[in-house]
Amino acid sequence: MAESDLTFEQLMQQAQQGDATAYAALLRDTALMLRPYLRKWLGSGHDAEDVLQEILISLHKARHTYDGNRPYKPWILAIARFRVAEYWRRAYADRLRHPVDLAEIENKVAAPVTENGSAYEYLFESLKALPPKQADIIRLMHVDGYTAREAAARLGMKENAVKVAAHRAYKILRRKLEDI
Repeated sequence: MAESDLTFEQLMQQAQQGDATAYAALLRDTALMLRPYLRKWLGSGHDAEDVLQEILISLHKARHTYDGNRPYKPWILAIARFRVAEYWRRAYADRLRHPVDLAEIENKVAAPVTENGSAYEYLFESLKALPPKQADIIRLMHVDGYTAREAAARLGMKENAVKVAAHRAYKILRRKLEDI
């Protein structure tokens, strides 16, 4: 531990008794311990630091519930796992709530003309770059007008699988269209 020979358990017990120095050391050492764990699950960007701050806030709010007779690391790792899972739930829920609309992309690229013809033609050419299943889903949903449920039934897939595959296809198409 940095600057201290005290264990996490001892620091937490002192912090619970009102020792501000021990509490500051506990937060610092906890952050040092959790950063590698968070980088593993969230990468080294701002997301990991944001989740770390949420964990430290949770620690602050729940410190009165810590039982000094129990080990500290499993307690804080349980909080960390919950916060990481909550982060991923929010991230995926946002993506599902705000899917990319192919019509929106078509409207944005309808005017420009590429060296290969109109952007609309380029968009349909781009479908060839998609894996066959994703291309079929995009055609069914955006050319033939099927809903995700109807496309799933036609392809023998689950509706959520169709939505996920469509989202991945949108990402590929967006990258290709950014090159126009």
